[in-house]
Amino acid sequence: MGRCYYVASCLFTARFPEVSMRIQAYIRAKGGIETVRCCIPKYRVRKYEERLPEGGVRDAWKALPQSADFQPEDTVFSICPNCINILAEWKKVENIRSLWELIDADPDFAYPDYAGMRATLQDCWRTRDRKEEQDAVRSLLRKMHIDFAETEKNREHADFCGSTLFREQPSKNSKLAPRHYVEQAEGKFHPHTEEEQLSLMQEHCRQYGTETVVCYCHYCLEGLLQGGAGGVHLASLLFPGGGENGVRF
Repeated sequence: MGRCYYVASCLFTARFPEVSMRIQAYIRAKGGIETVRCCIPKYRVRKYEERLPEGGVRDAWKALPQSADFQPEDTVFSICPNCINILAEWKKVENIRSLWELIDADPDFAYPDYAGMRATLQDCWRTRDRKEEQDAVRSLLRKMHIDFAETEKNREHADFCGSTLFREQPSKNSKLAPRHYVEQAEGKFHPHTEEEQLSLMQEHCRQYGTETVVCYCHYCLEGLLQGGAGGVHLASLLFPGGGENGVRF
């Protein structure tokens, strides 16, 4: 029997430090799950530490193990779709799941009530082949009483991951997860200028019929905000308490 981990994600934590700390507290309270920072040992450790606010948050982050010696028989949860894809291919982790699946299966999770708030759900290209994750996301929105609309290109047809698909990707992605990021990425990750990326995001965001657009990928959120949409990360809805999307609930 393998070990059980939660990968907290360097990029997500840099973007949402307070939300990440609340998620980590939830993971600790569940017990039996080891929290680590990153899916890749020694990857840009100092860079991501320095992006965190000085003081308690940074100290708590530095106290965590940076990564782990993941094995195929381990169970791994992560909030980052990129980490999930890398560990599934590189480390051949079979039981790898999103944070959303863990929460959805937790009968004791205390859901905030958004009282019928209307939103559009934006799926992510990086999760297009992960039906269980997509189902869990929708289940969580319903449990929070969020009335959501689907986009035309949703689930396995999702073709959005912010402007990351229009710029060169980190070399680690194609090296460690070539099926996801080379074989299945035809036409993607070709560099565009910042002006072109902005235009593409603005064009994409014109489709939404609601003020709020919920996503569950920090890359997607970057693109939504870049394009002028009212993007909100699912984690901020589940673990409210700050205004880290530029919106306070």
